[in-house]
Amino acid sequence: MGTLKKINKIRKHLTKSLTKNIGHKKNISTGPTPGIEIKRILICRPNKRLGNLLLFTPLVQEVEATFPGCKIDLFVKGNLASSVFKNYENINRIIQQPVKPFEHLLKEMQGWLFIKRNHYDLAINVINHSSSGRLSTQFANSTYKFFGDVNEDELSNNTDKQHAAKLSVYALRNYLEQEGFPKNDNPVPKLNLKLSASEIAEGKVILNKLVKNEKKTICLFTFATGDKCYSDEWWKSFYERLKTEYQNYNIIEILPVQNVSGISFKAPTFSNKDIRKVGALIANTKVFICADGGIMHLASSVNTPTIGLFSVTDKNTFQPYNDKSIGIKTDETDINELTRILNNILTTN
Repeated sequence: MGTLKKINKIRKHLTKSLTKNIGHKKNISTGPTPGIEIKRILICRPNKRLGNLLLFTPLVQEVEATFPGCKIDLFVKGNLASSVFKNYENINRIIQQPVKPFEHLLKEMQGWLFIKRNHYDLAINVINHSSSGRLSTQFANSTYKFFGDVNEDELSNNTDKQHAAKLSVYALRNYLEQEGFPKNDNPVPKLNLKLSASEIAEGKVILNKLVKNEKKTICLFTFATGDKCYSDEWWKSFYERLKTEYQNYNIIEILPVQNVSGISFKAPTFSNKDIRKVGALIANTKVFICADGGIMHLASSVNTPTIGLFSVTDKNTFQPYNDKSIGIKTDETDINELTRILNNILTTN
């Protein structure tokens, strides 16, 4: 482990220790009473990763549905949230912190001062174990504050509620119910990039230029970070199987910014830093296959059937979330079984 990673690990441990009790005063009710008007809301998720941003789009939709007409400010890191939440009507402002601490100290201070200077009716921390999320929620000038704490007893025997996209929604519902709001048993909203019709049409044009035919398309992403990444040998073996089994389909590959390919660029490729363009292309494909990562959640957010491959991370927590998708533990599933699952998706969607 490098020196910077060691320092970062120590920093995270210290900040978690210092912030773990923020918002845990059990003898004080901090929740809104029934009938109170919640018009302006702050949602805190100081994180820059694509997957983490997409995973709280269900919470934003939940807040919009629970408090119609509210104005929502998002406290996040980096510029990516502007693309993720581009078409959300209730988003009033995206308050961005710099990606690197102290890189733009003035800008970072402006973000924290903004949430202190403006008044909110309700501040929400998305992830209960996020130190920066708890700190920003505590720091915010808000009448009521929810720190994202969950009922562990309720979650222990319910794998559905363990999912990262659903956990914050269930936690907020539990909090509001305890404070007197009506019980909400509606399905949790899905991940949603909210592509416009014109964006999807543009994605179709891009796809047509790649494949130059009307056959349906299987889309791959062969890269992942760290131990989540599968070997080139695994991907090449799977790709050869796809070419044999699905000759009536196109096969294309989305490339990461690193411009690497697990199948040695044997399929038509597409790469773009604009996540909405990538999402629009994926939206026009029949199925998307990749290892666990941000682009897996991007595919889910455009409602494309997605097969997520899991080898190290918890499938119940991070598998692709929409009605057409599935997470696969590859240490329990060989390529024959994976092909059978893929065939079922292709024939039923």
